[in-house]
Amino acid sequence: MSPFERFNRAQGAGTMRTPYPIFAELRKQGGIAIVNPAAMMGRADEPDANEMPDLYSAVGYDAVSEVLRDGRRFSSRGYEMMMGPVLGHTILEMDEPEHGRVRGLLSQAFTRKVLESWERDLVRPLVGELVDRFADRGQADLIRELTFPFPVSVIAGMMGLPEEEHEEFHRLAVELISVSIAPEIGLKASAELKEMFARALAARRRNPGEDLISVLATAELEDGSKLDDEGIYAFLRLLAPAGAETTYRSSSNLLFGLMSHPEQLDALRNDRSLIPQAIDEGLRWECPLTGIMRTCREETEVAGVTIPEGQMIHVNLGSANHDETRWDDPEHFDIFRPLKAHIAFAFGPHRCLGIHLATMETRVLLEILFDRLPNLRLDPEAEDVHITGMAFRSPLELPVRFD
Repeated sequence: MSPFERFNRAQGAGTMRTPYPIFAELRKQGGIAIVNPAAMMGRADEPDANEMPDLYSAVGYDAVSEVLRDGRRFSSRGYEMMMGPVLGHTILEMDEPEHGRVRGLLSQAFTRKVLESWERDLVRPLVGELVDRFADRGQADLIRELTFPFPVSVIAGMMGLPEEEHEEFHRLAVELISVSIAPEIGLKASAELKEMFARALAARRRNPGEDLISVLATAELEDGSKLDDEGIYAFLRLLAPAGAETTYRSSSNLLFGLMSHPEQLDALRNDRSLIPQAIDEGLRWECPLTGIMRTCREETEVAGVTIPEGQMIHVNLGSANHDETRWDDPEHFDIFRPLKAHIAFAFGPHRCLGIHLATMETRVLLEILFDRLPNLRLDPEAEDVHITGMAFRSPLELPVRFD
């Protein structure tokens, strides 16, 4: 079993079909629920389930919004212990004012002009090449052959890594996220990625280009300072799995939602102006990552619940996006529902920096599939295709047929 397969299984893939009934029960407690982590993961029957301390979980939309908006009361610093050993010091764990300064610098790599260039020169050609490999076959597994490989290849291309290193980069990016279940594999991947990035960074310092590593090497903070090498390596290691994971899972979930609702798929084929709202609904309905963590900096109250200083809080994005007080029939996939802001990419100062990249990649993916694969549909002979997982959600396979 590969590290990626082990990681997916550890996150409930294949065993947890849907967590949303669990989340709905938690919301009955109010905006903040006190939960047993094992029960929330669907493992309440395991021998050590009662040994795990209860956890405060923000489950209502308003409570999740409040926690994510308020960086003064709720810190991201807890990620330093969880992910710092493999990523380094990243914006994931930074609080203000450091977070704002560094995020401002990193955002220089994601301007509208840069995104337009990546779409034209990288994303469209790459997706097209992958579709070329199966377009004449009449059937494919879109996970294995398209949605899983293309986002990480986009990230490698953005960084300007040599094509001969893309396969190794993909392997290391996958192994990096396995640190929670196989620390030695994650740490080794982190070290090897640093070596790869160090070679690329040294070359860019000698001869800067227009790739992401060149931008990071030359960009300046407000005070005129620049990111040091370790800061650059940390962001690149964060981007490797984060950028690939988000798009792989969100695009897979959206495709499953559309093909499970053929009338909505047909509407989208016939009117591509609906693509942005379809992407939004896919993210709301099945966000790729259902939860993140924050630490309470001081005793405070949210949704009428007192949270002690130092308490870790599970911020349940998936539950917030299915809050029945905000959306009618939230379990149903409906690209025509009235648009309201979802929280699939978090909220507030730590809202995902790559959200526009991810949505652009998904839009391009849909446009090329509609252009190239007439009558795209789920394989009628496939058995029980579905989205699975607790923390990270996506189908394990997406077998399709087309004319």
